[in-house]
Amino acid sequence: MHLGMATGSRTTATTGETAPAPTGTTAPAEGCGTPPEPEPCDLVTVPARQGLEAVDILRRGAHQEAVGPVLHDGACATLGFLVPPGTAQAWDVPGSACTRTDGRGLRLPAEPPVQGSGWLLPPAVDTPVTDPVALRAALDQAARLIEAADNCR
Repeated sequence: MHLGMATGSRTTATTGETAPAPTGTTAPAEGCGTPPEPEPCDLVTVPARQGLEAVDILRRGAHQEAVGPVLHDGACATLGFLVPPGTAQAWDVPGSACTRTDGRGLRLPAEPPVQGSGWLLPPAVDTPVTDPVALRAALDQAARLIEAADNCR
């Protein structure tokens, strides 16, 4: 699932659309609304196994964090979590990448924004994006669970 050119653990979107520049690193945002006027958002991409664990952790956690739209690639090798614009500026989770809008706008359409992808969790008005702080914690916990499971073999 590639939306742009990788730059370390970050990726810069190359969709060519125009959107306002990101305003903060992890501040809550309206983000990724549904048409007719979608908002820009960033995309955190992770291996599918870790991403699926993170979705479960977020949905079943004590705080039952809201999970925004989640994409999967055609081969189901990666998942992409839509997060508020500006998240990529501070994203440093090993094993993941964050696509930033950088003012050029990954916008959330009714159809998946990446060719060959689909929605694992489709967009919903009540959950526009995933909180990047909660996602970071869930991905860390998922990595620990996977490591523990793999070491039991």
